[in-house]
Amino acid sequence: MTNFNFNNKRFILLENSKNGKVNSDTVFDYQHDGNLVTADYHGGTVKYGKIIARLEGAELNMLYQCLTMDNELKAGKALAKITLNKHNKMRLKLDWQWLTAEGTTGTSEYVEM
Repeated sequence: MTNFNFNNKRFILLENSKNGKVNSDTVFDYQHDGNLVTADYHGGTVKYGKIIARLEGAELNMLYQCLTMDNELKAGKALAKITLNKHNKMRLKLDWQWLTAEGTTGTSEYVEM
């Protein structure tokens, strides 16, 4: 089993459902301590966002929140499956759900820079 290390890793979006808020200009800066994984994110459509997650094997159980450039305050939850690509960089495939207002669901995929 691979031991994933998110400390000081940066991720960008590969694809997102149309009801997602992040875009290709959003950057995620991760930190890692034991099974606690956190990230700050910003750029593109997001003024500032924060992720807190629990690492469980090859999955991240996440809660996230952000303030968009349109001044919307959003929050959600996601389960991210972690894999490695051919360049040994982590990929995250998320199944997510908004917890604010609409409660819609979607998928997104991210890659380590």
